[in-house]
Amino acid sequence: MTVPLRAALYLRVSTARQAEHDVSIPDQKRQGEAYCASRGYQLVETYVEPGASATNDRRPEFQRMIEAGTSKPAPFDVVVVHSFSRFFRDHFELEFYVRKLAKNGVKLVSITQEMGDDPMHVMMRQIMALFDEYQSKENAKHVIRALKENARQGFWNGSLPPIGYRVVAAEQRGAKTKKKLEIDPLHADTVRLIYRLALEGDGTTGQMGVKNIVSYLNSRRVFTRDGGRWGIGQVHRILTRRTYMGEHEFNKRSKTKELKPVSEIVTVPVPPIIDRETFDAVQALLKARNPKVMPSAVISGPTMLTGLIHCAKCGGAMTIRTGKGGRYRYYACSMKARQGPTACEGMAVPMDKLDDLVASHLEGELLQPERLETILASVLDRRQEQSERRREHIAELNKRAVESELRLKRLYDAIEAGVADIDDPALKDRIDGLKAIRDQAKTDAERAQAMLDTSGAKAITPQMVRTFAKTARQRIRLEGGGYRRDHLRALAQRVEVADGEVRIMGSKTRLLQALTGKNSVNSVPTQGLKWRRKRIPNPTVSAPRPPTSPACWSRRSPPRSGIERRAARGGETAPGQGAGLQALSRRGEPRPGRGRP
Repeated sequence: MTVPLRAALYLRVSTARQAEHDVSIPDQKRQGEAYCASRGYQLVETYVEPGASATNDRRPEFQRMIEAGTSKPAPFDVVVVHSFSRFFRDHFELEFYVRKLAKNGVKLVSITQEMGDDPMHVMMRQIMALFDEYQSKENAKHVIRALKENARQGFWNGSLPPIGYRVVAAEQRGAKTKKKLEIDPLHADTVRLIYRLALEGDGTTGQMGVKNIVSYLNSRRVFTRDGGRWGIGQVHRILTRRTYMGEHEFNKRSKTKELKPVSEIVTVPVPPIIDRETFDAVQALLKARNPKVMPSAVISGPTMLTGLIHCAKCGGAMTIRTGKGGRYRYYACSMKARQGPTACEGMAVPMDKLDDLVASHLEGELLQPERLETILASVLDRRQEQSERRREHIAELNKRAVESELRLKRLYDAIEAGVADIDDPALKDRIDGLKAIRDQAKTDAERAQAMLDTSGAKAITPQMVRTFAKTARQRIRLEGGGYRRDHLRALAQRVEVADGEVRIMGSKTRLLQALTGKNSVNSVPTQGLKWRRKRIPNPTVSAPRPPTSPACWSRRSPPRSGIERRAARGGETAPGQGAGLQALSRRGEPRPGRGRP
């Protein structure tokens, strides 16, 4: 008596949607069972893959089948598939697994593509596998092209939306419902909180890094969208995702997670949760704190000006050097220390006196209400212009919504009067179009009004400026001696030391952020080197230089001892930099001894 061959069926469709709504798997199963019965095979196992691509082997049921087929003894002798494309759509992988099964005496057969074992049929199977692979890649190309076009039109292509957003139906096109993203009020506040903690802090600790934000959220039981605890990766993705400023990037990475060329990326406009200025400021912070760019000691080390102070002669950083067995500490040019006097003549400045000079000038010159108002005048003017343009835009949106509402009313009146036929398809399309215009205009107007209200809540008042200046002067120094590092770095982002002067430079925008942020004096930023090139001649400077471009804050330094004996004089900012308080000093302080670079 002949023992029948044992057979295993392998059934597959590419997507879960096909598995739910298609008849492919039941049809494959019916044909497979009929094939086994006609050949006299004993069907011992059925493996069903409901939604998995055949371009790779990352398929649970496929792996279970291969594991069984390569075990000794194998539980079946034949693997039956509807076509070779159900098994694999990669000619190399197909041959690899066919030979792997054959080594254990298991044969792969196709219901619709019957092949023998001779060389010609092997070659034909390989050719068909090449065609299957080509067809798969062509299908993928057409699908991604359609998805990119859908994204260009501003629609959502599926998948889980970023936290802070939800998917809503936008319009109906035949049987398909086009969807877009809208802000989810429940979680949008969490996203705004994360950005605020990164940029301003919680009012007691200054700016927070990613780890501190995670600890803050988890300790206060602020949960994720799924009700879980936050992790570093989740917070970092929120802080770096452009979606939150209104620009969602589609088709950014390949299946292997590699970045695609910029030309392949489609930017989808979505409602912004945070403004571009906030997003750019956070990116500057993250970049400045990146250990590959800035050593961690620069961010959290005890030295006040580490990472900020530079030699005016060569532009190189100035680092700490010691003299007399470590009793004296100096800021010295690192270029001279590494490459010798041929690279830079260099200089060394006592650390404590330079720290005191910088802090004193920020206290006495910058942190004065009148001076702050003068410096921030141009920035406030721009904010006022932006508010006016935003009000005009809101008025235009409200006008558009009212006009659409009036047109709808006229159409409804015409229908009631019997002039228009309610069953007319053109009329229905017209009503749907007017409703969409009205609803979109109202939504855009509400969003613009919310942004205007938010910016209006941060309006600068004389009392706010006086309070900020007073509190910042009080808290810039620590009670036990030393300085509050994060406060100083909110006001100055670069310090340049020359032979006769010290230039202190900072960003007006960063200064305004510190002024308008919640508990701003307690939560001043610490990083983000962004310069302004503008300056004006200072009438108090004894020897003014030729004027360059307008707008810069500058003051004379009071006479001091040591390197600060001479009165300060104005200094030119480096190209591409600017907006700095000029704190100038004199030579004459003793150089370091044995520890001199």
